[in-house]
Amino acid sequence: MSGLTRRLVAVAAVATSIVAVSPVAAQAHGKSYVKVGYFTQWGIYGRNFQLSKVQNSGAAARLTHLNYAFGTVTADGVCASADPWADWQTPFSAELSVDGVGDVAGQPIAGNLNQLAELKAKNPNLRVLISLGGWTGSAYFSDAALTDASRKKLVSSCVDLWIKGNLPGLTPGVAANIFDGVDLDWEWPGSEGNAGNVIRPADKQNFTLLTAEFRAQLDRLGKTNRKHYDLTAFLPAAPAKIAAGFEGKIFKYLDFGTVQGYDYHGSWESRTNQQSSLFVPKGAPDNPDFSADNAINAWVAAGAPRNRLVLGLPYYSQGWTGVTGGGNGRFEPATGPAQGVFAAGTEDYKTVKNLPGFKLYRDWQAGNSWLFDGTTYWTYDDPAQLLQKTLYIRAKGLGGAMMWSLDGDDDNASLTKAVNLGLVS
Repeated sequence: MSGLTRRLVAVAAVATSIVAVSPVAAQAHGKSYVKVGYFTQWGIYGRNFQLSKVQNSGAAARLTHLNYAFGTVTADGVCASADPWADWQTPFSAELSVDGVGDVAGQPIAGNLNQLAELKAKNPNLRVLISLGGWTGSAYFSDAALTDASRKKLVSSCVDLWIKGNLPGLTPGVAANIFDGVDLDWEWPGSEGNAGNVIRPADKQNFTLLTAEFRAQLDRLGKTNRKHYDLTAFLPAAPAKIAAGFEGKIFKYLDFGTVQGYDYHGSWESRTNQQSSLFVPKGAPDNPDFSADNAINAWVAAGAPRNRLVLGLPYYSQGWTGVTGGGNGRFEPATGPAQGVFAAGTEDYKTVKNLPGFKLYRDWQAGNSWLFDGTTYWTYDDPAQLLQKTLYIRAKGLGGAMMWSLDGDDDNASLTKAVNLGLVS
């Protein structure tokens, strides 16, 4: 067992009790950590998760950044809204609005963007970024990044729409000053992502050039209004995807990069496993295998500065059912994905934590937890597990934590409060 692992295990032994204690117990040692939460555009529908819940739960006050997911890159190579109704058209009642005042007909802007403006008014230090792409929205990044002209076209359209706030059909500049920067979620340059994505070997170099173009245009605008605009990127954990699509010099242009800290394994596989472990568990059946530590080490080897690597943390679970083999259920055959509320094989933390009849198992040495009832298995992170991960972030000298996504947390923002507790500055 390495020295780092021994330290994490020792501290994790008291993690369950610490999460209920006041944040004054944590020590920042002079370092300021970023705490990035994703808010999903579509969460206002079936999930009934509005930005007012981010405010009222106390989550907003504990974040440094909120990423609004997602803006889209079109086949024409420009930025656009994936859902204008959600973004700036849908009205919110007083009960559902951040400031407690309902939207009225004829106001300049409504929708999530107006709610983001209200959230920022209540949390002046919170930085809000527009996230571009995502798993189902990365099909045309490769085309848009292909040439100098296409990159300039894409970036200028993104700056005009999201940063300058020139929304189609509304008063020019109506959404100005809502977004403080751009988060690039191209999944993935140079390697397979969602079916149908355009992929080229040149994506690796072109991604660097695209980040350079975003940085240049954001900085030019920033000089005119004396403001710094953030530029971040969501980055893969798999060493093969890092090698295929990313150069370490992207950090010349990025404020930080968020590293995928989840989906290492999942219900698409026929055997239970961990989805977000810090280290590869003892007895794991795959070699090589995925873990947070392996991902971070791969990025450092690629030239990324540790203090600008931000570890992603899941607010949801991966689950299997029809598990055989007995014991604690880990690394055992399963017949298929467990049933979730919104999708097979995945479930929010707020739901998983209340499932009856399950026993909680922890592997503090590896840094992962799971629930098992003899048939169904859920691998997930709870507040204690997230606290251990914040200790890892500190020990490795990383830049902070990113959370996907805020709608998976409970009404008390227990997960976000645990992350803040571990990374209080």
